[in-house]
Amino acid sequence: MQRICFTLQVRPERMEEYKRRHSAVWPEMQQALRETGWHNYSLFLRPDGLLIGYLETEDFEHARSEMARRDVNQRWQREMLPFFVQTNGATPDRAMSPLEEVFHLDEQHQDVTLNPASGASL
Repeated sequence: MQRICFTLQVRPERMEEYKRRHSAVWPEMQQALRETGWHNYSLFLRPDGLLIGYLETEDFEHARSEMARRDVNQRWQREMLPFFVQTNGATPDRAMSPLEEVFHLDEQHQDVTLNPASGASL
């Protein structure tokens, strides 16, 4: 399972409406996300408009390509485009670029022994 994290920048003047729109995502959009392999999908919004997205999927490029074929996604992306800063004309789902994962607690296979005398800590 791939864990995908990405960032986008929401326009500060559109943040409240962006949050409102995501409090009632269209049921057919939610269904399309599930059907195309988007699991545990979450969006987090910082007060300055930095949007952080997280999802889990078997194959991100496949899941994204399958969503791109859905009419509901095309309509949603057109409506969401004005909310974002600098997507270079790409819809938000194409402007997202996954971040490199550099640590995941459950995948660390090292035995960590804490030695209070050595000052070692996590």
